[in-house]
Amino acid sequence: MQKIAVIAGDGIGIDVTHEALKVLRGANEKLKLELEFVEFEYGAEYFLKTGVGLPKGKMEEFRRDYAAIYLGALGDPRIPDMRHGREILLALRFDLDLYINLRPVKLLDERLCPLKNKTKADVDFVVFRENTEGPYVGAGGFLKKGTPDEVATQEAIHTRKGVERIIRAAFEYARTHGRKRVTMSDKSNVLRYGHDLWQRVFAEVGAEYAEIEQDHYFVDALVMKMVKSPEHFDVIVTENMLGDIITDLGAMLQGGLGMAGSGNIHPGRVSLFEPVHGSAPYMAGQNKANPIAAILTGAMLMDFLGKREAAAAIENAVQHAVDENQVTADIGGKLGTKECGDYIAARLAQNK
Repeated sequence: MQKIAVIAGDGIGIDVTHEALKVLRGANEKLKLELEFVEFEYGAEYFLKTGVGLPKGKMEEFRRDYAAIYLGALGDPRIPDMRHGREILLALRFDLDLYINLRPVKLLDERLCPLKNKTKADVDFVVFRENTEGPYVGAGGFLKKGTPDEVATQEAIHTRKGVERIIRAAFEYARTHGRKRVTMSDKSNVLRYGHDLWQRVFAEVGAEYAEIEQDHYFVDALVMKMVKSPEHFDVIVTENMLGDIITDLGAMLQGGLGMAGSGNIHPGRVSLFEPVHGSAPYMAGQNKANPIAAILTGAMLMDFLGKREAAAAIENAVQHAVDENQVTADIGGKLGTKECGDYIAARLAQNK
């Protein structure tokens, strides 16, 4: 029996996680996966009651006793500095060393793409975003804060180990999944130190994968190429902040953030899976949020655990819902969150 920790979080995270669990539990029962889903109440309400984001010792428990963590979304206007989010999400990413942020960009229906005349085959790539370094490590500070002479510094950290392992992960994915090209993106024409390291490591690691095409784009050129010719890309690898921007653009190409799942992964270790949309408190509890990103994130979790039949079954059920327009209003349907989840769960149960 493998245990999955579930943290629904805040806002619509609670709504969509409920639907994702409905589908995951259906797959668990149908395919006899022997998974146990353990729900935790961590989020804004817990933080406001206790002043704690993630209790002491919980990280070690997750590392020791759980195969993976499923997270809904975090964010609540009652906690404007998002302290609880940092204590949960960022703590999990950094303390568990989840260095791969894996973001599939896959169009399920041409009508969802904002680009003219692009097909499902044209928008089908993955992004490997480095997840533990770059500007997001929190290195920096203020001098004379709040005065006319204020100085703010924000340092970006890139290590040889960190850069090499994410680039190697991208090449390994391409090799094992039959992808023909790996594209690296940076801004090394301006950021001449950290991104020079990316250039050198990409060339050195790439030499070990001669059968895979390799190219490079400065990030401004890359996002233009994504809009004009998304079919060019198979696997993109990039640093943390640039990856944050690239992947949200990728989400829009596939129909919006409500369609975009993600994984925060360290191969062979407990890893974290979360849809990439926010908590959208203004929509919470209104049965309006699109649960597909959350459900596809569940499929990614299944694939990570080696439950590939379950992952494929979930993806097929989602594809059928999109094909039949049994979806929420943001992508042209008429269903609510719950009804969309019910449809996908029922389709999964029907599949032989």
